[in-house]
Amino acid sequence: MPRKTYNKLVRDKIPEIILLRGAKPKTSILSGTSYSNRLKEKLIEEAKEVVEEEENVLNELADVLELVKSIGDEYEIEFSEIETKQLSKNKEKGGFIKKILLEWVDE
Repeated sequence: MPRKTYNKLVRDKIPEIILLRGAKPKTSILSGTSYSNRLKEKLIEEAKEVVEEEENVLNELADVLELVKSIGDEYEIEFSEIETKQLSKNKEKGGFIKKILLEWVDE
């Protein structure tokens, strides 16, 4: 069986799923800065997939949300704190409902 290299953070059950299909994964456990950095890399990867995957936007958004929660956990930020901050920023600066593109500003 040929080896395929991934070298990326995966969801917790992925190694089990790989074993069930008869393949053999090599894994290691991350910690500290390595884990934090990999979470952020994975967030970028999944955000790009939101942009590229028109048909799977819901799946990709679920992945992004899972990563937001995991990054919050890593920084000891409760998800409720993230939601509160999001609502506060929405109240202060608005959301993206109006679909405004800022083209330029004369200063």
